[in-house]
Amino acid sequence: MKEKQIKLINRAVLIRLSYLAAFLIISITWLWFTLFQMPGKSYQGELSPLSASETALQESVQKDIQIIGANIGKRNYSYYENLQATASFLKSEFQNAGYTVSEQKYNIDNQTYSNLEVEIRGLKLPNEIVIIGAHYDSAFSSDGANDNGSGAAAVLELGRRFVDKKPSRTLRFVEFVNEEPPFFWTDNMGSLVYAKRCKEHQENIVAMLSLETMGYFSDRENTQKYPFPLNYIYPSTGNFIAFIGNVKSSGFVKDVIKMFRSNAKFPSQGAALPAQIPGVGWSDQWSFWQQGYNGLMVTDTAPFRYPYYHTQEDTPDKIDYGRLSRVVYGLEQVINKLVE
Repeated sequence: MKEKQIKLINRAVLIRLSYLAAFLIISITWLWFTLFQMPGKSYQGELSPLSASETALQESVQKDIQIIGANIGKRNYSYYENLQATASFLKSEFQNAGYTVSEQKYNIDNQTYSNLEVEIRGLKLPNEIVIIGAHYDSAFSSDGANDNGSGAAAVLELGRRFVDKKPSRTLRFVEFVNEEPPFFWTDNMGSLVYAKRCKEHQENIVAMLSLETMGYFSDRENTQKYPFPLNYIYPSTGNFIAFIGNVKSSGFVKDVIKMFRSNAKFPSQGAALPAQIPGVGWSDQWSFWQQGYNGLMVTDTAPFRYPYYHTQEDTPDKIDYGRLSRVVYGLEQVINKLVE
């Protein structure tokens, strides 16, 4: 009888272990396909010569970054006049392109700060809104050519390229203020002020792309770092553009990177990760997540690659304008798909 009981116990243990193993396999498989597995393949090989459109884009973006990241330079609450000058420059350039600029102003310590918005009303689905945004302030005493002059200039250039188009969905280009400390992840973060207003107005934001620190690339190994354990999954060469979302935005991340890979011959990586992982929520898409919207960040991964992050050496000469132009051109094709 005792031997029979032992056999029954062993059998029960084996059954439980089998269930546990099956659960672990299913969980790991789900995590892999939800968080890491992206459609299509990252481009590999030599980059083709710039097209005429990419060359024109490169020249325009480089000119704007020179103004934002050198002629103006340091721009934040400590360099308030420069921050205002940047806003004035962006507003003027959008107006020159043919837009009417809406300013969302708010006050902090008796100083006025502004988010800048331009909109192309959708013809068929006007209540479905796609937002392309970037912050235009810089951190501390940094000139912020890459962080985030590259993103702000890219939003401006993409706005120019869409001004005469007639999308099905409503398309907005937004330049956010106050992403950097001390306003980062606070109620005074410009994009959070903006996203809260969207929620209050019950706006249907179907897609949000945050363009963040996009212009630094390297073909050398071990130039790309990651928070653990991502270093075991992604490449160590920092020659790609990354598409990063939270877990809720997983489907959106996959859709966007599929569009990018179908239209741009440029290396790309994507992931939908818990927002608690360092870096995942370090830009304006975080603000939209707080309001329940899908969003992702398009980035060169900033401090995980860029050696001049948040320093006085973040100047226009550090940016690879040829590769940045390829990324922005690829994003133009993505936006075409998102708003069609």
